[in-house]
Amino acid sequence: MFDFDQYLGFLAFLTILTIGFWLMIFLLTFVIPYWIFGSSIERFKEIREERKAKRA
Repeated sequence: MFDFDQYLGFLAFLTILTIGFWLMIFLLTFVIPYWIFGSSIERFKEIREERKAKRA
């Protein structure tokens, strides 16, 4: 069915595909929400400090 070179290429393709799949899952479920949530908290703190500076 496969020559040995084709078999190695197929295994390399499956390995790269699997690594890419899990990397995408990791990015979508952890890194991007963490980034968005953290940046929104920092922005909220900046807005709150600006309001305090205007009052004082």
